[in-house]
Amino acid sequence: MRSLPSPRWRRRTTATLALVAVSGALAAGTAQAADYERLINGTFSSGTADPWWAGTGVTNRLTNGELCAAVPGGTANPWDALIGQNGVPFEAGQSYTMKFDARATTPQPITANLGEGVSPYRGIASHTVQLTTTKQTFSFTFTSELDFPDAGNGQATFQLGGQAAANTVCVDNVSLVGGVKPPGGDPAVPAKKVNVDQVGYVPGLPKQATLTTDATAAQTWVLKNSGGTTVATGQTTPKGLDADSGDRTHLIDFSSYDTVGTGYTLTVGTETSFPFDIGTDQVKKLRYDSLAYFYHNRSGIEIEAQYVGDEYARPAGHLNVAPNKGDDAVPCLTGLDCGYTLDVRGGWYDAGDHGKYVVNGGISAWQVLNTYERAKLIGDAAALGDGKLRIPESANGVPDILDEARWEVEFLLKMQAPDGMVHHKIHDVNWTGLPLLPHQDPQARRLSATSTAATLNTAAVAAQAARIWKTIDPAFSAKAQAAAVRAYAAAKANPAKIADPNDGTGGGAYSDPDVTDEFYWAAVELFTTTGEASYRADVTSSAHFKGASLNNRGFDWGATGPLGDITLALVPNGLPAADVAAIKAKFVSVADGHLSQMAAQGYPAPYRPTEGYDWGSNGLVTNNISVLALAHDFTGAAKYREGVFQGLHYLLGRNPLSYSYVTGYGEQAVRNVHHRHWANQLDPTLPIAPPGALSGGPNSALQDPIAARLLQGCKPQKCFVDHIEAYSVNEVTVNWNSAFAWVANWAAEKVTTAPPVDTTPPSRPGAPTASEITSTGFKLAWTPSSDAESGVREYQVVSVEGDALRVLATTTTPSATLTNLRQDTAYTLYVTAKNGAGLSSQSTQVVVRTQPGSIPPGACKVKWQATTWNGGMSANITITNTGTQAWTSWKLEFTLPGTQKITQGWSANWSQSGQAATATNMPWNGNVGGGGTAGIGFNSSGGGSGEPTDFRVNGQSCTKG
Repeated sequence: MRSLPSPRWRRRTTATLALVAVSGALAAGTAQAADYERLINGTFSSGTADPWWAGTGVTNRLTNGELCAAVPGGTANPWDALIGQNGVPFEAGQSYTMKFDARATTPQPITANLGEGVSPYRGIASHTVQLTTTKQTFSFTFTSELDFPDAGNGQATFQLGGQAAANTVCVDNVSLVGGVKPPGGDPAVPAKKVNVDQVGYVPGLPKQATLTTDATAAQTWVLKNSGGTTVATGQTTPKGLDADSGDRTHLIDFSSYDTVGTGYTLTVGTETSFPFDIGTDQVKKLRYDSLAYFYHNRSGIEIEAQYVGDEYARPAGHLNVAPNKGDDAVPCLTGLDCGYTLDVRGGWYDAGDHGKYVVNGGISAWQVLNTYERAKLIGDAAALGDGKLRIPESANGVPDILDEARWEVEFLLKMQAPDGMVHHKIHDVNWTGLPLLPHQDPQARRLSATSTAATLNTAAVAAQAARIWKTIDPAFSAKAQAAAVRAYAAAKANPAKIADPNDGTGGGAYSDPDVTDEFYWAAVELFTTTGEASYRADVTSSAHFKGASLNNRGFDWGATGPLGDITLALVPNGLPAADVAAIKAKFVSVADGHLSQMAAQGYPAPYRPTEGYDWGSNGLVTNNISVLALAHDFTGAAKYREGVFQGLHYLLGRNPLSYSYVTGYGEQAVRNVHHRHWANQLDPTLPIAPPGALSGGPNSALQDPIAARLLQGCKPQKCFVDHIEAYSVNEVTVNWNSAFAWVANWAAEKVTTAPPVDTTPPSRPGAPTASEITSTGFKLAWTPSSDAESGVREYQVVSVEGDALRVLATTTTPSATLTNLRQDTAYTLYVTAKNGAGLSSQSTQVVVRTQPGSIPPGACKVKWQATTWNGGMSANITITNTGTQAWTSWKLEFTLPGTQKITQGWSANWSQSGQAATATNMPWNGNVGGGGTAGIGFNSSGGGSGEPTDFRVNGQSCTKG
């Protein structure tokens, strides 16, 4: 299958900040500068202006290979009209030469400025030249007195303002040469020399790691448990130079050690790996975290804290609530003249942006559905049943994985036009910046034209859905099948309606010039669901039949033929047994090729591109892992199962950059994925991505300004940086996570626990002693436990509260600081030590009382707002500190009316005894200053209404209002 151009070349959306005019030191530097080019795309030969930006009022365009800026007239100062580039590196004391060609429609002066792009805008150099209508070449040399790293705050600009009339200024061959540090400089996160799967290894399977060293002789490796005790040793196997990484590597094989535990490390000489586990718990957990990605990225629904936690909760996006324009009545792009609007609410946001794309949503929905369909036919469907995911539809009698997939399937059906064709995508009319939560997006939304590829994607997924929901929801099954039949007929009537490759403003183009594979895939799904002869004929006559499109590179949204092959190989369909056997044999053959390649690699990954690593290489790696998994399904051969876990090891840390490419998994997991609301790197009040999101990974083409600046000359497996604006290497998408969820669920089915298990609990921790006691907390310390086998994994501080036990703190050290406790309260506590095998021992109990505390009488006010209905109530409560003394914690008490029983609460720890209700603060809202408020609430069931009359905070009666 072909390698498509990147669908997501997008403009970096970074603020354009002015530089004040300065006079730099235009003299030769005292140190010898290397010939390192410091500007990106100065010749504009890439066909785009990126990463050059235009300031307010200025418009950039490429004209005959030049960057031409339309400059408004009437600006007062030269710096009132700018074009420039951010992230330019400078080294103090080093010499630089800037050179450029420039001309203007009307002669005028312009100034080249080098310096700091953020406050206080310190300058490095400034040089003014006079332009004429004829292109001239200018150059000047200077010494920098400031240091800015690659992708830091250094900036190069051209000041074009201060002119009465509008003008056009064109520049070309813009170059800045100098400095002695190579592009990228020292990596922000140096790689380890001993690289392991940072999540863990499965008992009974091969356990291998990679050593990077120039040594040609075997080296001694040492495996230690979490307590630092050596549990195994051995010799490395030299492998030599690894082409994909450029490293000289050795193989470390510690497969013979199978004791379950946590916190193991591998050491060679002075080099030690990140810690890792031996066990199955993390693999089993990963199956659900990888699927949780999709609820987080739902469009058109509130993402609720009860399912994702307060950190990730957010309002619904694109429901026509200001500033959103909404997805409820979306017209087509200007010029298409559709004559209708569509209600396309719902679906999954595609990637780091707020677009929704049918061709990427198609493969994503299909893989989530196939995860279930495969498990139901030959795997463990019970693990994917109702109640397994944290989503609103849980407990509705339908497997949660199907509820999640249906959110996207319903969206695909909504994208169908009146003529049966399907719109290619829907997104903002312009690119939006980072960070931006979906409900804050102010851009208008538009439908792109219908396309054959989108229509066939919908036909395929709708036919698959009809098959799966046939007995679960017959009405929805019939609706999906009718849409699939109609879409396929429309596609056959419009077999070459290709998405516009230039439709890339506000969203990715996702253009695919060859849709024969989509025709094959859709025909397979319709034939498998309906059994009709016409679809069968289209399947068997296709050039893609019997695995013909399955290849070494892998499959993705633009290469969907293998999806049809997977269906034919798994789902009973009426084809001759020989044809099905031929399809399975092709999977086995390609899997054998992957295993051969992996055996020769220093960092094994089943992926064999023709040239360099592609955009989304981790997605291709993951889909190729699924080929190995299916080969195991079809043959039962252990080598393919082992290959699956070897591929996962690469994604989870056994790679030359020492990254786990899965958020939340591993000691050095990626943090700064390209996403508009998982944007902690740009806004510390926003979260990083939740656990289970797969980063796109290395991309040799370096198709964004950050990657281009930091990674020039990188080897394929090293073309990666964990930066939110490095979208060509660190984006997350629904189709990469659907592939990862498929593999994670397969792996969770196949894990085993080997016999050697630590059966001895750790030694008993010492009795805890308290210090620094206040009214809201204290510090505990105790004599540590020991465990010679699997090591001490953690300690828990447990509070005995009547017949209940509550964990107050979990720590890996023999001390803990407890906060947000109740004042003047006796706590009965003990410490539990747990080892790597999950065994525990308990200290003796101690009693610690917090100091008395008080707030002035009458220093609180409670506002009660409740909605009641027959059988229930929903209440929102606002607590106000009306005094001047700040609360460091609070406890609200009141009597519930009638027979109401709290069923769900938010923003507080809720408890109830009889009709007495108690709410205590969460860790994040305990501090309430004078005049401050805390908002909490609950839902309840039962009879009775009316506002309570006995509100008390920290024992003091409160006024109401």
